[in-house]
Amino acid sequence: MSQQRTFGDLAWDRKKKVTRREQFLAEMDSVIPWRDLVRLVAPHYPKAKTGRPAMPIETMLRIYFAQQWFNLSDPAAEDALYDSESIRRFVKVDLSDDAIPDESTILRFRHLLEQHRLTEAIFAHVRDLLVTKGLLWQKGTIVDATIIHAPSSTKNGAETRDPEMKQTRKGKQWYFGMKAHVGTDRRGLVHSLVTTDAAAADINHVSDLLHGEETVLYGDSAYRAKWLEDTCRSLGIRYRVNRRGQLSDYQRAINRRWSQQRARGEHAFHVVKRLWGFTKVRYRGLAKNTARLHTMFALANLYMMRKKLRPAGATWL
Repeated sequence: MSQQRTFGDLAWDRKKKVTRREQFLAEMDSVIPWRDLVRLVAPHYPKAKTGRPAMPIETMLRIYFAQQWFNLSDPAAEDALYDSESIRRFVKVDLSDDAIPDESTILRFRHLLEQHRLTEAIFAHVRDLLVTKGLLWQKGTIVDATIIHAPSSTKNGAETRDPEMKQTRKGKQWYFGMKAHVGTDRRGLVHSLVTTDAAAADINHVSDLLHGEETVLYGDSAYRAKWLEDTCRSLGIRYRVNRRGQLSDYQRAINRRWSQQRARGEHAFHVVKRLWGFTKVRYRGLAKNTARLHTMFALANLYMMRKKLRPAGATWL
């Protein structure tokens, strides 16, 4: 972005209201470890030997993250760079003198992240950062899962549903799509992620969600099983999974107490699905949607800890 001030810049600075979008983008800009993430991507990023110079990695990362927060497709992300001054300022491009990445450039960068599993590396780096700062507690794990819907219509080019998505029933309601299984700490920060079709049983993936240092395990009644209870006991892990069936008043009271703790495991789901709108898959197959989920949960962890990660002396809008 050019350092020269324009009349548009002066008018923007003098406006009377700071929007919630500006506030959000300023907060996230200050807590994302940009230098570390650029170093993760750099070994895989193509170097332009001839023709137009490649866009800076940080610029492309900023666009990619904005896509997740505002649930934008590749064409919509390009349009947003032209339509929204607040997004342009976050991405650090200027209409007057900078090249605006088109939708093909945005798509190729997303494919680069997917191909080299860089979103998984971003998720792992953010998790390690929170551990280093003492913000991710490793003594307890909450396991939970959520369904992400997929289009059930066959009115498409292949005239079929996505073969990697499945149908399942929850209560009296049927759902078609995928399932995100997460392990969180007792504050709700996600440290483990596994994806399956929606019909997969939650309890079959518990071992993939544990990091090995737990002293306590929380979960809803879908994770209640004798074999899991025995395994936890043998490992010295307290088994705090809600009971089901005919319960005494005392057992119901225990369930309520455990549920108060377990509910924190759904905080990341609230951020990803309610605040950022990822309730339906955008792509076919599990791989691309799993890559997106790794990014979104990494960003959700930073969002939930943004006040504690705020740099000393940083001023938000």
